[in-house]
Amino acid sequence: MYSLLWFLTTLIDIYSYALIVYILMSWFPNARDTKIGRLLATICEPYLEPFRRIIPPIGMIDISPIAAFLVLNFATRGLHALFNMLHLV
Repeated sequence: MYSLLWFLTTLIDIYSYALIVYILMSWFPNARDTKIGRLLATICEPYLEPFRRIIPPIGMIDISPIAAFLVLNFATRGLHALFNMLHLV
């Protein structure tokens, strides 16, 4: 069961890194128009969109990715707590 926990947390970590790259691409002109930018948009936008609907931007700054990262962090901690509670690890 430890391998399942490792697999799930690794997926969340990889997704977090993809989000970081996607967010940083917004700082560079036309970076999101590249093939990698479009791929990351396909992967990241469906996850970020609900946060953007709930949390409005402050001026020109979109803070919804912060909430998205917090949810991913809570998911990782929740998985660890669940596996520990069920004595699976």
